[in-house]
Amino acid sequence: MIRIQQSRIQQTFEKLTASHKKALITYVTAGDPSLAVTEQLVLAMEEGGADIIELGIPYSDPLADGPVIQRAAKRALQAGTKIDDIFALVANIRSKTQVPLVFLVYFNPVLQYGLQKFLTTCHHSGVDGLIIPDLPLEERSQLQEILTSTGYPIDLIPLVAPTSAQRVPALVAKGSGFVYCIAAMGVTGQREEFFLGLEEFVHGIKAHTATPVALGFGIGSPKAVHTLRDYADGLIVGSAIIQRIEDCITNKKTPEISRVVTDFVRELRVALDSF
Repeated sequence: MIRIQQSRIQQTFEKLTASHKKALITYVTAGDPSLAVTEQLVLAMEEGGADIIELGIPYSDPLADGPVIQRAAKRALQAGTKIDDIFALVANIRSKTQVPLVFLVYFNPVLQYGLQKFLTTCHHSGVDGLIIPDLPLEERSQLQEILTSTGYPIDLIPLVAPTSAQRVPALVAKGSGFVYCIAAMGVTGQREEFFLGLEEFVHGIKAHTATPVALGFGIGSPKAVHTLRDYADGLIVGSAIIQRIEDCITNKKTPEISRVVTDFVRELRVALDSF
């Protein structure tokens, strides 16, 4: 069997744990408003203090996404963004930074691209992890077999919702990198209230895996970050960043996007680290 080396994601969590810090994971939709701006945003978010960055692959039927991210996907698709363009973007980013990059992608584009080809291209371009919200367990096993046989250091990140508590052992069994724990019911989007049994739910997940747990869905402010930071090993912020991007586009202030996002991510970092 081929030995799989540690991914950048696993290395990042080890370093953070050794420093007694939590992971700040941020999200942008690739190609919104352009691939060139996406590259700038990745570097801007790293500068602001993001430890891991998710790139959403725009898709026409994003069932798990709220209206803010749906509009971002629509803008990216209207700009002509294709998966191969995003792979080229990642390869270019890799020449400038080693920050871990995760694709959030729906299963149909992966299936249409070809499972083996998709994973191979991920590896060669520099993708570190995959979050596939609608991935059935059967296909997850097939993807995992390819990763095991090739030795590609790509994490297949499981997504666990409060409604799937009974399936946690199966969902996290072959996951790696981190477990994406949904902090609120419904689709993505900023919230002020979260699942009431969240702390207990996270403890339940940790009983079945040593993989770090990160909370996402609805975390959109420094206050929310400060409130939830002790619940898990990392926090994920997406819609709040996309909203700021959209506001800049709407107000014809596209050149200011990188600065606005850097400043916001820095605020989140401060909230995550302060005691």
